Amino acid sequence: MASDKPVNDGDAPSGIEIDERDRVFDGYFKVERLTLRHELYQGGWSAPLVREVLSRGHAVAVLPYDPLRGEIVLVEQFRVAALKAFDEPGAQVGPEQSPNGAWLLECIAGIVEDGEAAVEAAVREAIEEAGCVVDDLIHARSFLTSPGCLTESVSFFCGRTDASGVGGVHGVDHEGEDIRVVKMSPQAAFDLMDSGGINNAFTLIALEWLRGNIAELDRRWS
Repeated sequence: MASDKPVNDGDAPSGIEIDERDRVFDGYFKVERLTLRHELYQGGWSAPLVREVLSRGHAVAVLPYDPLRGEIVLVEQFRVAALKAFDEPGAQVGPEQSPNGAWLLECIAGIVEDGEAAVEAAVREAIEEAGCVVDDLIHARSFLTSPGCLTESVSFFCGRTDASGVGGVHGVDHEGEDIRVVKMSPQAAFDLMDSGGINNAFTLIALEWLRGNIAELDRRWS
């Protein structure tokens, strides 16, 4: 609802007071319930707010590109939350936009392990998920995935690869991974994205970055 209170056009509010912090779930994901107040743009403080925050660590995403063959390397795997999302009323993405339903076409991604640098995680994940060796990694973007409820941040890299021997099914057995490698031209990926066939945020960000930077990558790597 609109307010006729004066808006602070200077510095953004910065004050935050956390009154309570409770761990309400501690499994594969961790959920904390916070009771807090924060400063308002109009001055003063908000009423107490109760919010749940989900933590699962911080992640990397990597898009391997072979400039000599004109191919990128993507992966396809089952995503349980996509299955649930497709069934929820009001969902903005449904199975009709996903050619293989809950098996989503994505860029390579994974959680950064304790003591591991983001670039090291990108190299490791490319090998684990696609049997793909990447080098000359370029850090393209870092972003928050869903800051209204999720603490996760992501560092996205694009890396050079030789895609000639890349393919098959990969993944870490004890993590239950069953990941198929998919190679295609950048233009085919852009077309698929533009038609709605790629619908997850990591991959959309990666491909939009590639579309704007592919000419420079070709000069750099060819």
